[in-house]
Amino acid sequence: MAIPVVDLAAFVSGSPEQKADFIQSLGNAYETVGFVAVKNHGIPDALIAAQYEYVQQFFSLPLEKKLHYEIAGLAGQRGYTSFGREHAKGSEAPDLKEFFQYGQTVEDADLIKESYPENVKIAEIPIFNETIFNAYKHFETAGSALLAAIASYLGLNENYFTPHIHNGNSILRCIHYPPITSEPKSAIRAEQHEDINLITLLVGASADGLQILTKQGEWLNVTSLPDQIVVNVGDMLQRLTNNKLCSTTHRVVNPSRDLWHTSRFSMPFFLHPRSEMSLACLDSCIDAAHPKAYEDITAGDYLDERLREIGLKK
Repeated sequence: MAIPVVDLAAFVSGSPEQKADFIQSLGNAYETVGFVAVKNHGIPDALIAAQYEYVQQFFSLPLEKKLHYEIAGLAGQRGYTSFGREHAKGSEAPDLKEFFQYGQTVEDADLIKESYPENVKIAEIPIFNETIFNAYKHFETAGSALLAAIASYLGLNENYFTPHIHNGNSILRCIHYPPITSEPKSAIRAEQHEDINLITLLVGASADGLQILTKQGEWLNVTSLPDQIVVNVGDMLQRLTNNKLCSTTHRVVNPSRDLWHTSRFSMPFFLHPRSEMSLACLDSCIDAAHPKAYEDITAGDYLDERLREIGLKK
């Protein structure tokens, strides 16, 4: 079983027929698999390569220097989070990773700026800060186009998500899974979980390991070509669509023993809306066969709830 591949250029600049085909293909993939590989996504290969280079430089810093960027009270939403701090919902075992998170930079007069903490700047690698800002903006643009297609598939106005994601609470997470130095307690670097947000955009990781749980209950290795990104549905979109589009369970498994000495790096972009967005199930997704499955909640309250469940917030 392969991950479906879609061409974002067909939606952004294709003919009406190509655009309609893209919308249908994307929606069908999300209803049946939950993940798609996207080509012609608009995120430059050179930018991705540079970001990975500087990410590796950051994680190579001595621990005492990295800890300088772990800011108390931010629940890991900005800056560095040290190894073993996060765990999957419902799991007591910590994930075998450390990560750095970068959030929204509000460049207009939007008052929402006051509710976002400042991004953490890395003094030792000044170019890291400019590069991650540029990567964030490119991910945001690609994600916005994909959400426009999803809105159309759901029978909504193409611009339905636009006001909700303008200066939204999205996060670019740079992850390092360090080498395995002793017999691990688990074969899992990151336990099975579903993402919190609307959609997640993931550029190719530095090593294999990502697996998704299929509708048939089987684990499938996820690989994409260098010019593709993998995009999956998150829990917020699942709630909004009353399970029409389901958040896909996924995990990161350990490499074979001969590769224990290697690191794994990945860079997911978690596309979040503004905190005030309602995640109440869409009326069009509720009927006699599909009764309303979730209580009403805002995106901000739901995020807060989930951050506590995964151990990042007390």
